[in-house]
Amino acid sequence: MALYGLLADIHGNREALAAALAALDRRGARRLLCLGDIVGYNADPDECVEMLRERGALSIAGNHDLIGLGRLDFARCSNKAMYSLKRTRRRLSPASAAYLAALPGHRVVDEHIVLVHGGVRDVEQYMVSAEHIRQNAAYLAADFPGARLCFFGHSHDQRLYELHDAGVQELPLAPSVALRPERVYFINPGSVDASRKREHKLAEFSVLDSDASRLEFWRVPYDCAATEAKAAVFGYRIPALVDRAYTLRRRLLRRFARRASAR
Repeated sequence: MALYGLLADIHGNREALAAALAALDRRGARRLLCLGDIVGYNADPDECVEMLRERGALSIAGNHDLIGLGRLDFARCSNKAMYSLKRTRRRLSPASAAYLAALPGHRVVDEHIVLVHGGVRDVEQYMVSAEHIRQNAAYLAADFPGARLCFFGHSHDQRLYELHDAGVQELPLAPSVALRPERVYFINPGSVDASRKREHKLAEFSVLDSDASRLEFWRVPYDCAATEAKAAVFGYRIPALVDRAYTLRRRLLRRFARRASAR
């Protein structure tokens, strides 16, 4: 039992990760749990891997980590993600690749806490509705009997879902939330990287006090201008013409696939 810092979707953003880690240090949450996507959209994949390694974080692999290793294809990626991950594949150091390759697809912590990236059985599933949570709650009960807390990432938004006899309820976020011991919860701590967000540029994460059964949702500022400048300079931001070319290629491939299936 401990005070845990929950991190997800770092995406190679060193500035955001540094800000999150500094806030967790101030809070006293030095046991780190990372829900994957350590690399991706931004220019510091190796630095982020090393920062987590130095802290002894318990991490799992996200879809960006798997794509960065070549273990997963680009089929379900956006154009922006595909372009940045092609750059990540070229720049990832052997040491970082070895670290990512050794990460499991899930972890169980303190017997009742389960870490996944997307869905319980699908690393690329976006759990963004009560129906998604209901489906994955059944998977959780089957695959991890006794699990009470399921932390997930991938969708980049802080969310808290509570399961009870009447079904699934999304709870309003608050700085601190009491978790009932008889209930099951699905929790997204938010995205450390805010490069995909329009409404704010804040590093999101959560803190779990497992002794008190309390959850905290945090957002802290970071130097997003530095992150964006590096991403542009080192080729992680897709040019408009390339974006259009990727879209055209996808449309042509879908058209060819439809024609082939109709024969």
